[in-house]
Amino acid sequence: MNSKEITTVTERIEQHFLPYVRRPARYIGGEINQIKKDLSRSELTVALCFPDIYEVGMSHTGLAIIYDILNKINGVAAERVFSPWLDAEELLRKNNIPIFTLESKATLKSFDIVGFSLTNELCYTNVLNILDLADIPLRSGSRSEDDPLIIGGGGMANCCEPIADFFDMFILGEGEDAVVELAKLFISEKNGGSGKNQILQKAASSFEYVYVPGFYEFKTKHGKQIPRPIIKNLPKRFENAVIDDFNNAPVVEKPIVPFAQIVHDRINIEIMRGCPGRCRFCQATFCRRPVRFRSINRILETAKKCYLSTGLDTISLFSLSSGDYPNLEQLVDVLQSYFEEKHVGLSLPSLRVDQQLKLLPKLLTSVRKGGITIAVEAASERLRQIINKPLKDEDLFAAVNAAWQAGWGQIKLYFMAGLPGESEEDVKKIVQLCFELAMLRKDIKGRAGQINAAVSWFVPKAHTPFGWLGQKEKEYFENAKQLILDEKKRLRAKFVNFKFHDINRSVLESAIGRGDRRLSKIIEKAFSDGAKFDLWDECFNYQIWQKAFAEFGLDLDKEAQRQFATDELLPWEHLGGPKKDYLLSHLNCALEIIEKSAAENKD
Repeated sequence: MNSKEITTVTERIEQHFLPYVRRPARYIGGEINQIKKDLSRSELTVALCFPDIYEVGMSHTGLAIIYDILNKINGVAAERVFSPWLDAEELLRKNNIPIFTLESKATLKSFDIVGFSLTNELCYTNVLNILDLADIPLRSGSRSEDDPLIIGGGGMANCCEPIADFFDMFILGEGEDAVVELAKLFISEKNGGSGKNQILQKAASSFEYVYVPGFYEFKTKHGKQIPRPIIKNLPKRFENAVIDDFNNAPVVEKPIVPFAQIVHDRINIEIMRGCPGRCRFCQATFCRRPVRFRSINRILETAKKCYLSTGLDTISLFSLSSGDYPNLEQLVDVLQSYFEEKHVGLSLPSLRVDQQLKLLPKLLTSVRKGGITIAVEAASERLRQIINKPLKDEDLFAAVNAAWQAGWGQIKLYFMAGLPGESEEDVKKIVQLCFELAMLRKDIKGRAGQINAAVSWFVPKAHTPFGWLGQKEKEYFENAKQLILDEKKRLRAKFVNFKFHDINRSVLESAIGRGDRRLSKIIEKAFSDGAKFDLWDECFNYQIWQKAFAEFGLDLDKEAQRQFATDELLPWEHLGGPKKDYLLSHLNCALEIIEKSAAENKD
């Protein structure tokens, strides 16, 4: 890996870009707590790319942590890159300005490594767009020795085969320790004169969480793709990197204070990692294990340092399931006693409805009464048993009633439709449950509460018990949406508002998320035909994707509905996650409940 000449485009940006772009704050850098090193004097340079706009990427805690960790390593410089919005991209292309980092305004080709945070299947075309704007060949096999190493990490690394041809390496699992180990290896190998291929071989043979797709070929046999290493002594299965001592794992004590209003403009502190629940639709709960906690003192000290370095007025205590933090009541008391007089509020997303949640409305008197969010997922207890969501109606009603008593004016509920074993009555019950919960407030305040219900469509995910199942047909989701609206009208529930996820987007997510390496041609075709920002309503074009699938002999809807045989080699099976037998035991348990319920209804 050769030392690179650093190319900056500051002058061109100032003359031909910033005066004409609509939101320059997204692209100027220089924020409070930004870290800027001399790239020309660094032994290893890393461009950290988030394939969405500044406001979204700056809200992502994982990116902030990796940025902070890498910049604390002597000889390593990390800088940020975000997807330019449509107007900015047009200016870059018109003026032949390559995409650049915020800190040094350096081109991506100047860096040793370009790393992508992969958070969702629908960000893949943005990854290709960033590479294209950087004048870096899209496919790893087309790149030269002088091109940067392209590395992917984040949740989608565990099901990365659809984009494997675009990446040189994936990091599976948690990145805090992994990026340090890899940075040291890269520096050592680079200083020793190793080329890119030698460095990749060294990493692949040294760490069980490193997957180098180029070292594996897939042979198609009976319509199934079988992975096979083309280099001796490489593993056939990989394991996720895991932080054992989570309490002392790195945290960001000086978060960057953005110039633009971002999605989550607050201090974000991860209080626990992993989830003790095993919701059978959730990839994160099965891939991010075991459950680990941060101590109250560690959280308090982090919150203090972040507050002093930013001045932000809200602290978010986040995790996959914050309600399962073992000393939640004590934690809230400690934080309130320090921050209440400073007028700093607390936010507790990802709460589960259990005995602890009943106490929260009383505890969180300092939190702004805008609303409280509960992920109900399924309206009936029977359906919750199928998905393994440990939530009783009794606890849900008690928690919502306590929230109304404490003065909350509105509650947000999350539901999912199209789940295995679901009936039309289960769909209608979403409205009925919202109605009943809203009416609880009438006895307390004289009028019904405001319920905002978000309904998403079930997407079977890799590394979950439901990963073998197909998604329901698009017509099913359209009918479910109409059932909900009709039931709302019948109940005259004007105080219940529904927001529905885009059905086509969920179908595409299902088709891509469980795909194999053959999908890379489809993703590249969709990108070349104009697909980008597929998570955004303004840009998403389902017809582009339908056409791309069809061009390579596949039907998008059928791929989303594809079912896998339990003895089939899954496209993600080698990429970390729980063992197959464990997931199948969960699937069989769910199917038994469905069969038993069907038999009872028949009788």
